[in-house]
Amino acid sequence: MVADEPTADISASPRYRALKRLARLLDSSIPLPGGLRIGVDGLIGLIPGIGDLVGAALALYIVFGAHRLGASRSVVVHMLGNVAVETLVGCVPIVGDLFDFAWKANQRNLALLEGEFARPTETRRRSRWLVFSVAAGAVALLGLAGLGLAVLARVAWQAFTT
Repeated sequence: MVADEPTADISASPRYRALKRLARLLDSSIPLPGGLRIGVDGLIGLIPGIGDLVGAALALYIVFGAHRLGASRSVVVHMLGNVAVETLVGCVPIVGDLFDFAWKANQRNLALLEGEFARPTETRRRSRWLVFSVAAGAVALLGLAGLGLAVLARVAWQAFTT
């Protein structure tokens, strides 16, 4: 598929307006007392088992739409990271559901898309840095997990051999 040509005024794009409406529906369409707003995504996430997967699928539709609008690869990866955080943390019972109401990955992703067209160089640079940081953090966590497993294996070996 070929991405749509980026325009200087993204707000004129019907695809962008549809993505913006969907992000609002998912993240902030329901007003609560005290000025707080929640969205349908948080409510869907309350459904055990499939709620977070349905929310992730809808969020990925927004990411795909951003790609079709011409968002850079680094911004799309940054958007995918936002969706991954919301989905993974959202899977944790109770705490994840509360996180789901607060994180608002779809609105974060829409802000990234808007920034891509308003300040493309700055947004790409920030997204690349975040992607690099997350990758470095993942490598560090994997290394620590491997070290922890090695220590655990050594302790278990010593316990069984003595």
